[in-house]
Amino acid sequence: MDPRRRAYGLVLVGTLAYLLLTFVWFSLPAYLTTIIEDVGLTGTEAGLLVGAVPLTYIPLALLSGLAVDRLGPGRSLAVGVAIYGTAQIGRSVAPGFPSLFAFTVLLGVGATAITFGLPKLVSVLFPPAEAGLPSSLYLVGSSLGSVLVFAVGRPVIGPALGGWRPLFFWSGVVALAYAAVWAAIAWRVAVDAAVTETDASFSLASVRSDLELVLSNRQLQLVVVVGTMYLLLNHGLQGWLPTLLESRGLSPNRAGQTTSLFVAALAVGIFTVPPLADRVAARRGAVAVCGCCISVGVVGVVVGGLGALLVAGIVVTGIGAGGLSPLIRAIPTELEGIGTERTGAAVGFIFAVGEIGGFLGPVAVGTLRDLTASFLPGLAVLAAAGLVVVGAGETLRRATG
Repeated sequence: MDPRRRAYGLVLVGTLAYLLLTFVWFSLPAYLTTIIEDVGLTGTEAGLLVGAVPLTYIPLALLSGLAVDRLGPGRSLAVGVAIYGTAQIGRSVAPGFPSLFAFTVLLGVGATAITFGLPKLVSVLFPPAEAGLPSSLYLVGSSLGSVLVFAVGRPVIGPALGGWRPLFFWSGVVALAYAAVWAAIAWRVAVDAAVTETDASFSLASVRSDLELVLSNRQLQLVVVVGTMYLLLNHGLQGWLPTLLESRGLSPNRAGQTTSLFVAALAVGIFTVPPLADRVAARRGAVAVCGCCISVGVVGVVVGGLGALLVAGIVVTGIGAGGLSPLIRAIPTELEGIGTERTGAAVGFIFAVGEIGGFLGPVAVGTLRDLTASFLPGLAVLAAAGLVVVGAGETLRRATG
């Protein structure tokens, strides 16, 4: 088989790891109201369950990235899927909050291996200049998984199986079956053959050397800033946009449908921006353009009322944010001192810091709304995040000419 075709085939098969992850991950939010009633959760406990996976990334992301670099993408993806599949089965039989929370944290542990294993897979299969399109493919897969659980899992598959517990159980079983299939494919095609004995070392000296190279890289630090602002904007706007629209007079159904435009625009940005940037060799410039789209788009949301300007603002913001998602994963592979060997650790560093922004985004919008009785200050914070991305992208561009 043609090597390029085989590489894309492996990325497409690996994309199922992300699709299944987001289906499993968001099955809890999809059934949250029912689970609250069945298990007897408080509002605080429900909030902790919803936020458990992103919070898991903060302490574990960098360590998980280091492990991915040493195990290789084949083994890492197989282990990660097996972990979150097991966790989902555990959630299906969890009797109360403590066990549900513990299994959800375990799901987050497995999720980190997917988030960093797929960029590692792309870095092994493709040269840095061609990483944009394959990165877009697996990110579109991740979006598809979250869409499927809300569009099909909750209203169709769950009722057919008999409720949330059977859905959780069987989705976990499917994940475990996929883990076995992926492990066989990865072994057959020797995906991890590029991981040398030196690369695979977990010695203190090896880990310390990688940490020093990753944490001290000035250009990677700028990518971390971009990733933090991206997650702040994405979680902040996606979490509060339905409530914002309802406060302007839309029904809950219409507000949900309008919010889906943001998700669709994210997918468009994911799939179009990186290939265009790669075609003109302008990834860093594309970062700045995406930041500008975010700021302009959020302003459109602020002043657009319920008209066409609101829709345009939502779409432009989504395209800008979607474009950033694969760029922050692809750029580290071409940085001096990072490359293929330390892609996992680099992306882990981005998310270890970035998920702080992902956590603070919704909190900032909600807190400022409580203080001012308005969404305007929170949206101003999200627009400012876009300006920070513009500055970081321009600095990256100038640093490499």
